[in-house]
Amino acid sequence: MQPTHRSNRILQPARNWFIYLSLLIALGLTYIPTGRLPGVPDWVALVLAFWCVREPLRVGMGMGFVLGLLVDIGQGAAMGQHALAYVVLCFFASALSRRMLWFSAWQQAMHILPLLLLAQSIMVLVRLIGGAEFPGWWYFLSSFSSALLWAPLGFLLLLPQYQPVDRDDNRPI
Repeated sequence: MQPTHRSNRILQPARNWFIYLSLLIALGLTYIPTGRLPGVPDWVALVLAFWCVREPLRVGMGMGFVLGLLVDIGQGAAMGQHALAYVVLCFFASALSRRMLWFSAWQQAMHILPLLLLAQSIMVLVRLIGGAEFPGWWYFLSSFSSALLWAPLGFLLLLPQYQPVDRDDNRPI
């Protein structure tokens, strides 16, 4: 059901309210206090990367910066830590968007994994420069769990675009 060059389905355009709602839900999921549980995905980074790949003209580095500042405020992190990482993530996700859409969802997850690892590495580097201790290698487990969630999340976020419009028997498209 993933729309690729092999698919015969044409998606409706994504609605702005749905994009913003999904980003707000991801922000709310990020605000849930999980402590130091390893493997909890970075929901904002995942949804932001998804929309940067699918809608690079609507969601970009500006949105990544604003959401990064909101995550920094909500988690009490160093100001700009998530913002810098999300801007870099949005830049590379937008740059790879035309290429990634040709692949299946699991192949896209393999493309997004290095981007998520890069974003987390930037966050760790900013923390280390600020004088914090290295959080351990378990910290990077969330990038792998986020990559595993790429396909199911993509399916859920594309569901509203699959809704049929008024079907015209004379125009099958």
